[in-house]
Amino acid sequence: MKNVKVLGPGCSRCMHTAGMVQAEADRLGIPVMIEKVTDYATIASYGVAATPGVVVDGKLMHAGGLPRTADIEKWLTAEPS
Repeated sequence: MKNVKVLGPGCSRCMHTAGMVQAEADRLGIPVMIEKVTDYATIASYGVAATPGVVVDGKLMHAGGLPRTADIEKWLTAEPS
C-alpha cells in the first residue's frame, strides 16, 4: 500500500489533487492511503512553500499547482527506495 499525503490548506486544488491520486490508484489497481495534511508547520517541514504538495511514502514528489496524471502514475508505480 502506498501512503500519500496531500499537503495544503484544504483548498479546491488540494481536494482535486487528492481525487486525482485516488482515481489514478483505482485505475492502476494500487491500494493507497491518502492523508490530507492542513497543518502549516507540518507542510513547511517538507519544504513546501506552494500547495498542493504531494508526499508518497515519505518523499516529497510535487509542490505547487495540480500534478500531471502521468507523474502520479510514476509515483504510484515506483518501487520504494
